[in-house]
Amino acid sequence: MFPKLFTIPAFDLFGRNFGPFSLHMYGVLLVSALLAALWLAGRLAKKQGLDPQKVQDLGIASIIAGLVGAKILLVIVDFDQYRASPRALLDVLQSGGVFYGGLLGGIPVAWWYIKKHGLPLLNTLDILAPAVALGQAVGRLGCFAAGCCYGTPSTTPWSVIFHSEDAHALVGVPLGIPLHPSQLYESLGTFVLMFVLLAVLRNRKFHGQVLSVYLLSYAVLRFTLEFFRGDVARGTVFGGALSTSQFIAILVVFLTLAALPVLARRKPEAA
Repeated sequence: MFPKLFTIPAFDLFGRNFGPFSLHMYGVLLVSALLAALWLAGRLAKKQGLDPQKVQDLGIASIIAGLVGAKILLVIVDFDQYRASPRALLDVLQSGGVFYGGLLGGIPVAWWYIKKHGLPLLNTLDILAPAVALGQAVGRLGCFAAGCCYGTPSTTPWSVIFHSEDAHALVGVPLGIPLHPSQLYESLGTFVLMFVLLAVLRNRKFHGQVLSVYLLSYAVLRFTLEFFRGDVARGTVFGGALSTSQFIAILVVFLTLAALPVLARRKPEAA
């Protein structure tokens, strides 16, 4: 765990006080995740005969919308906390939010951009799917550095122990207790998923297949990982029987399975 890359102490300049200023590792890795995703999206777009610049611009627009959506869903699932302490809303600006909120926020903007610029819908989304998985893999390393999205207590040999008082104050991660490294589980899982999606892209039978594999695979991965998550901010439904993300994952699986036969019968899109 390494929440702060470095801190510049407070200093005086022209008779005014400035600082201290800290560069957070979460922010560095989040930016790295976004850049990696955009890089891969551009390369895949070029191979598929699409305009790399348009696809990367699409990625930027979707990322912005996704960040907003992730934070909105975070507030929704933990509304009671923020209603009791409105000042806690400021902490939302320093967190990544709930990923499924980002997905739900990014999809409408992606659809709008694709239609506006005449990009083939399913082919473009197939290209973005591996890029999103890569971004998730890198981004979850930022979560690990910050201590957010932490795991449940664990006795496994690979358990991790967090010690940062700053992280505890900001995200509530327990200190001095062995925990499942749930952030690393998801990072590894989505990194493997990226390679699976790239293989599917090379051998796909219909447009929309890569997107479908991503949605189904990540839903199963996320549903499983939720059993190892210990952070309460992600919210629950049905009296705590499922987390919010597990409920959304179930919906995603059913909707994707229902759409698959329709996608498989569609004519290929022109690039």
